[in-house]
Amino acid sequence: MITSEDVKRVVKGPADLEERIEQLLKQKEILKSACKKAGARIEELENSLSIALDINDKYQRENEKIKADLARAKEDHQYDNLVHQKELESLRK
Repeated sequence: MITSEDVKRVVKGPADLEERIEQLLKQKEILKSACKKAGARIEELENSLSIALDINDKYQRENEKIKADLARAKEDHQYDNLVHQKELESLRK
């Protein structure tokens, strides 16, 4: 519990109290400014993250398409090899 003696020790008079209020108001403004800057930075980072995720999605889709194209090319190559082997066998006969 705060006693009147505690108050007297902390606050020496009206001038001291006004000075402390002024300090607190300055600190409040500094904190407001810092919060505003932090908010703006967070927004920038969120925008950057969104862009990065979009790019990642694009490259993942591209990667899947390339994998599918490669699988089709391998199948075509295997089929061509089988056809050529049969043609060679028929020529040898």
